[in-house]
Amino acid sequence: MKEAVAILTGGGPAPGMNTVVGSVTKTFIAKGYRVIGLHYGYSGLFNPSPRYEDLDFFKADYIFNQGGSYLTMSRFKPKDSDFENNFNLSFFKDNNIKLLVTVGGDDTASTANRIAKFLEAKHYPIANIHVPKTIDNDLPLPMGTPTFGYQSAKEGGAVIGRAVYNDARTSANWFVVAAMGRSAGHLAFGIGAACHYPMIVIPEMFNKTEITVEKIVNLVISAILKRKLMGVAYGAAIISEGVFHALSDEQIKLSGVNFSYDDHGHPELGKVSKAHIFNEMLEKKLKKLNLSVKTRPVEIGYEVRCQTPIAYDLVYCSELGMGVYKLFSEGKTGCMVYLSPDGMVSPLYLKDLQDETGKIPPRLVNIASDKIMQVFDNLLNYVTKDDYEALKGVVDNPEEYDFRKILNW
Repeated sequence: MKEAVAILTGGGPAPGMNTVVGSVTKTFIAKGYRVIGLHYGYSGLFNPSPRYEDLDFFKADYIFNQGGSYLTMSRFKPKDSDFENNFNLSFFKDNNIKLLVTVGGDDTASTANRIAKFLEAKHYPIANIHVPKTIDNDLPLPMGTPTFGYQSAKEGGAVIGRAVYNDARTSANWFVVAAMGRSAGHLAFGIGAACHYPMIVIPEMFNKTEITVEKIVNLVISAILKRKLMGVAYGAAIISEGVFHALSDEQIKLSGVNFSYDDHGHPELGKVSKAHIFNEMLEKKLKKLNLSVKTRPVEIGYEVRCQTPIAYDLVYCSELGMGVYKLFSEGKTGCMVYLSPDGMVSPLYLKDLQDETGKIPPRLVNIASDKIMQVFDNLLNYVTKDDYEALKGVVDNPEEYDFRKILNW
């Protein structure tokens, strides 16, 4: 029986999933291996009758440049008892599988880490290599290396963001845009910077003060007031959905939203429009201030997860897929495949990235870097101390909307 490789995709989709799967398939088939695609993520490994299929060159060649994921994805996360009672070792033995390739984000990486430990403890001769994806760009890869899917999602978001900004300018309105990003603000910041939005709100900005609903709203109003002084009647603000994750329970209640939670304990932000919530809060405050400003909500979320990958991710994901074979041929396991900025493939061991709980912590936006601070200092529009006098006839307390005071910077 041929030696085989199994591959699964976990979590939510990102542009480039099929590129990785297709590249892994083409590479290993050329080396004489059988490639098995496992549907429904990790649930297949803890199921006596997993759904899987052989992947051949023609399937790989058809899917590699497509959006979405040919292999059905799942957010299934096994319990400790699942490992002892339900792990389907016979699936590996019966198919002569020597390598499990997992493709996913932080939760998928954390589970891959658990599987690697489990296999090692049980002396099962199965290698495990993880390919890091997420449009959130929040896996802790070295030297700012992006997770695959981020660049394509940013490009797709920027297409929407530019159209929104043109609408704002055309109609003399303001738009409140919400962007995906569960733990970090990379996507919202990238889109906002690309579109020269006058206000960007991400959780990392609140590094010196607590995030509150009032502060989020006041930051947007700060941009509206500043542009009034500039004689500009339009604009757009982009807010990362991740600010909800950092809000206290009391603050979430103030937002007026009752969230349901997924199996991992994360608020199910995808079920509600964050842009609508932010916009409602903003309109209430504007009315209270007697400011005549029209605002409209726009959500950037699921629209960018399954879009066609751009050239960057097509090349990057192909390199990662081929890199899986390189690491496997070198005997590496329990690691992520890493492609350095200078083009070198190397292993990034999950055990070296985990925290004390065994989870892979998110990589946050480096708010102190020149790359980020230049945008805050030069592209955004907001109230400063020098604007207090000019705003006295517009609002009663201009200092309340001072960007740096709000953030305690």
